[in-house]
Amino acid sequence: MSEHIAALRWSRHGRDFRYESFSRDHELTFENGQKTLASSAPAFVGNPEALNPETLLVGSLSSCHMLTFLAICAKRGYVVDHYDDAASGLLDKNAEGKMAITRITLRPKVVFSSEKQPTAEELAKLHERAHANCFIGSSIRAEVAVEPR
Repeated sequence: MSEHIAALRWSRHGRDFRYESFSRDHELTFENGQKTLASSAPAFVGNPEALNPETLLVGSLSSCHMLTFLAICAKRGYVVDHYDDAASGLLDKNAEGKMAITRITLRPKVVFSSEKQPTAEELAKLHERAHANCFIGSSIRAEVAVEPR
């Protein structure tokens, strides 16, 4: 078991506080000291130059899936040279009628080297196992699709 920490800091800085105009910008500081500017998505009056929670969720799932996939491949003797993903998340109303990330699609492209190469069926099973064991994937309710490229 492990605990993971993120600190958030927001301030009005004396500015107007109406829905249409309050600043959504805030700072996220992660447990290793890295900081990033975050905001709401532009569709929700946010700063397009900042990261938003929806994009961070999609990125977290993509990263977790890749790290789990790489661990599985290493344990099974597959050598991965490159892994790229073009992940996307759909913000829509869920079954309860609330706005949520309802679907995340991962589009990994994996390049293997060495003699041992997975067949298309083996590659699909590697991704299925990665999804089944990804900590973030196990933590969310959104539908997750993996579409290898």
